Amino acid sequence: MTPSTMVSVRELSRTFGSLRAVEAVTFDVAPGELFGVVGPDGAGKTTILRMLAGVLRPSNGDAVIDGVSVADDPEGVKPHLAYMAQRFGLYEDLTVRENLDFYADLFRVPRTVRPERLARLYEFSRLGEFENRLAGQLSGGMKQKLALSCSLVHQPPLLLLDEPTFGVDPISRRELWLILHEMVAEGVTVIVSTSYLDEAERCDRVGLLHGGRLLALDTPDALQRRFRGTLVSVRAAEARRVRDHLRIQPGVSSAVLFGDSVHAVLDPPATIEGLTSALAATGLEAAAVRRGEPSLEDVFLQLMEQEHTRETEPAA
Repeated sequence: MTPSTMVSVRELSRTFGSLRAVEAVTFDVAPGELFGVVGPDGAGKTTILRMLAGVLRPSNGDAVIDGVSVADDPEGVKPHLAYMAQRFGLYEDLTVRENLDFYADLFRVPRTVRPERLARLYEFSRLGEFENRLAGQLSGGMKQKLALSCSLVHQPPLLLLDEPTFGVDPISRRELWLILHEMVAEGVTVIVSTSYLDEAERCDRVGLLHGGRLLALDTPDALQRRFRGTLVSVRAAEARRVRDHLRIQPGVSSAVLFGDSVHAVLDPPATIEGLTSALAATGLEAAAVRRGEPSLEDVFLQLMEQEHTRETEPAA
């Protein structure tokens, strides 16, 4: 671990009986970085964060947080971080202010610094006008902002967030991400797990996780540049039929539904013109066919397909 590393994860693994939830995951996170652990449900995101937080022991490997080993001293890492689980322990029969005071007591925040710190938390969360409202009477988005404020009350250098925007309305999601970027700008290191690929694009770097394994690790832009083939967006009234037809066309390596469109990946020598002609020959009309720029979701789906192909190929 170097001075330029806040978190160093090496071959981190966790099994539950015969289930391998996380397998030999390795990555580093720099101080002041916003790092995303990205993947679908069951990918191992929560397990990784629980190990980093010192609440779940690794089966193998280790993670060093601010110089402290998770495997050797799980209690020793806890003063260096705040961990916000999917179900953060807000007390719904306490007010906003009482919840903040409770966590300030829990983290032994000196009373002399609390007024300034609470003012700062109210500033970015905009919860000040609701400080006397019971937490149980807050909206889902406001509860998440209160949970985040409780996590930050002791000003930890590292913040671990497990799907903080799950089930939150779009406006609150945006506000939560603005808060995270503000925290990062002030030097806090953030590791956030999410299954939303559009959110992952807001991170400095992301680790794409599937089946407990790290498929790729880089900046969102760099990952998108690694996309293989030509992405074509086909908008059609019968999108499912179009998808099913495209999947059997020569030169089409994949075809996936995206709302009322199909994202198809063409490999040379296949062309957009050839694809359009093939659809017209079957009587399937497309409202629009155009070349698209691959999103992080397109990249992730392609990586998952490549991983599935490797797993199912017979051994040489």
